[in-house]
Amino acid sequence: MKIQLDDLSHPAVKSLLLEHLKDMHANSPAESVHALDLAKLKHRDIRFYTLWQDDTLAACGAVKQVDLHSGEIKSMRASKALRGRGFGHAMLMHLESESRRLGFQRLYLETGTADYFLPAQRLYLSHGFEPCPPFGQYQADPYSLFMTKAL
Repeated sequence: MKIQLDDLSHPAVKSLLLEHLKDMHANSPAESVHALDLAKLKHRDIRFYTLWQDDTLAACGAVKQVDLHSGEIKSMRASKALRGRGFGHAMLMHLESESRRLGFQRLYLETGTADYFLPAQRLYLSHGFEPCPPFGQYQADPYSLFMTKAL
């Protein structure tokens, strides 16, 4: 298993991100989808990582700087074909480690509230994330669950 900072140019990365966006729109109203597309993930305040199992893309995730002391997890996704093998856990551990290295004292995230998002919610809760009020530019939304963790 190899995790690396990624430039989002590999076709497998583009495919996984399109799968992610498609699933977000299938499980939440459009106005409640906060997933970033490929162009927005290339922003200078975002560090995007991929996790590879041999030559197969297994997961991705990003950390977006919210302010000087905090970051937000974005685009956490494990490949459908490889779910249940711990790649999401490994990516989350990496994102937390990188966030500490970047000097962040707190991490935030937004995920959905539909049943589809229950596995993601369980993963975040198992890593010490707790529900919180909306942060940054987010507004209260019944389709969004906001979470945070002190690092």
